[in-house]
Parts: sequence; structure tokens; C-alpha cells
Amino acid sequence: MGAEHERYMKRALELAGFGRGRTSPNPMVGCVIVKGGAVIGEGWHHGAGLPHAEVEALRAAGEDARGATLYVNLEPCSHQGRTPPCAPAVVRAGVAAVVAGMTDPNPQVAGRGFDLLRSNGVNVVSGVLESECLKLNRGFVKVMTKGLPFATLKSAMTLDGKTASQTGDSKWISSGESRARVHRMRGETDAVIVGATTMLKDDPALTSRVPDPEKIKDPFRVVIDDQLLTPPGSNFARLAGDGKTVIITTETAPADREAELARLGCRVIRVASDAAGRPEPEAALRKLVELGALNVIIEGGGTLNFSFLSAGLIDDVMIFIAPRLLGGREAVTFLEGAGFESVAESVSLKNIRVSLSGPDIVVEAEIDRV
Repeated sequence: MGAEHERYMKRALELAGFGRGRTSPNPMVGCVIVKGGAVIGEGWHHGAGLPHAEVEALRAAGEDARGATLYVNLEPCSHQGRTPPCAPAVVRAGVAAVVAGMTDPNPQVAGRGFDLLRSNGVNVVSGVLESECLKLNRGFVKVMTKGLPFATLKSAMTLDGKTASQTGDSKWISSGESRARVHRMRGETDAVIVGATTMLKDDPALTSRVPDPEKIKDPFRVVIDDQLLTPPGSNFARLAGDGKTVIITTETAPADREAELARLGCRVIRVASDAAGRPEPEAALRKLVELGALNVIIEGGGTLNFSFLSAGLIDDVMIFIAPRLLGGREAVTFLEGAGFESVAESVSLKNIRVSLSGPDIVVEAEIDRV
């Protein structure tokens, strides 16, 4: 049964992936119902407040679900949220067996769904393709276990490591193909974070500029701005009407500037300061979790990037390397700040993947926590 379980779990994962960028703060879940060697129902979670994957698949299967096997990448929930719990629905449908990819890390579930199923005579198998299931919902897992979103550090630089020239010019280091890829990434993530210097210098919109109907959504646009220097006439503030413009500042930032930005629709959030007087990075990320963010991208300058990296808050990196040589002792790099004092203290990477994006080299890697 191992190969059969894996085959249907791969389909459940494929279905779950259709919800990428759409389900936060919920996980991505797909479900397949099989009977007599044939698929009789499929479903995936389309978004928070909408039916869960199991309910979608059960509706598709109808009465044929009785005696069938249900495959799902995440343990069926047992608690009432925005929608009714799934585990009781599975029992009522008469499903004979549930094959799950992983236990739900949500403390409100965490095995209770499996217990409910077993206590009602449903055979339960868990852990099928578990590593793939964990990876798919890595943001949800991290929020549920640590209260922090999964954070990706993204940057574009020249082959000699520069993100801008000594005069500050950076348009465009990366190729059109790479920029298009980043816009697709933004539609799949929940928040994009920059610092005040990047916001003032580049006036970024931080939107997902993907043509309809491919566009998923715009993420929260977040600036870490300790003195509320964000200009009311900036692209950042101009887009605030959609409720997704977030300014994270310190407890001592000027109240009059907060009031002006808030009138435009900006969400101004105050957190404690770090040793440098800037918003404390971990506190900033926890506030984004409160807004429903599971995954975030850090697209800041060297100082902001290093503050998140040195605090141990980055989970993986994605670096676009353009086939250009810029030079310049004063040219900008994507990691600055104080820096680590020795190679031994530096951050190691693992599971490195290298690909091409147009003429650019793309390096993706995970932070090695060991």
C-alpha cells in the first residue's frame, strides 16, 4: 500500500498547491477520496472562510464516500473556526480510512482530529510524504510552533556582489525575467518588507504586477520606519486605500506623522526599539502574524537585511545574480550593518539550488541552523 498511498498523497499535495497565496492564515490543503481503486472526489481549500478541502472532496464524492479512503496532506481539523470542523464531517460521511501527510501543528488540533476519527472506527495512517507536506506549509508550521512567519531574504546583485552603484543607481541590475518572477512571488506571499532608506530612495509600490487573470493578490506592503519618514505622497502611502500598507515604527515616533499617515489609510504599528533605536525585528514579524501573515519576503537594504539575519529570523535566501561587474568601494551590498566579527560566526547555508532566470543566476538556499 505504500506506493499507492504516496501516489494519492502526491495528488493531494498538487491540489493543495492550487491554494498558494490564497489561504493565509490557513494552511494549504488538498484532498482525494478513493474507492475501489478509482478517485471519486477531490477538493482543495480556496481561502479562509471557505469550505475546507475535505468538505469539497466529500461533496464531490457524495454517498459513494461511504467505505472509501480519504487522502489529505494535513490532519483533519476537530475544532470550530470560521467553518465547521472536518473530522466529524468525515465520520458522518462513513469514510473507512484516512491517510494523512502530517499532524496539524495547530495546538487546537495537534492529534485531536486523528483521535476523533479513530474513536469513531476510522482507520488512520499518518506521515505519508511527511517532509513534502511540511515543506508545502512551512509558513503555517512556523507560525503555529514559534509564532513567527517563514521569512525569505531576497536580493538582486551583480556578480561582484553590488546591489547598487556608488551613486545609488540600481535600475535595473536583474533581468526582466527575474523581475517578473519576483512579482509572481509577491502574489504568493503575505507581506513584503523594506526599510525606510529603500522606501525613500526607490519609492517602491511593492505590489504584485502580474497581469490578470494570473495575479493572485497584492501582499501587505511593509516598511520598517523608526521616525515615520514615509512621505504622504509616496507610492507606498498612495496605495494605502486597500488596507495593505503597513508602517512599523517605534514607540517614540512622532504622533503628528502617525496621524497624517493614518488618515491616508496606512496601518501604523508601534513596537519596541532595538539597540540601534529601530523597530525590533522579531516584534515586527509577530505583528505581521497578527495580520494573518504566514510567509514574508525581506527586500530591504543591507542594514535591514543584516538586522533580520543576525537576529536569526531568516529561514531561506533567494539571490538573483546578474552577469554584470559594477565595482566601487562605496557601492552598496545586500548585507551591511555591523557584520559578523569572524567567519566562524557567519551564517551557513544548506540545500543550495542553482537555476537560471533569463541571463541571471538564481541561488536559493536554506539557513543552516545546526
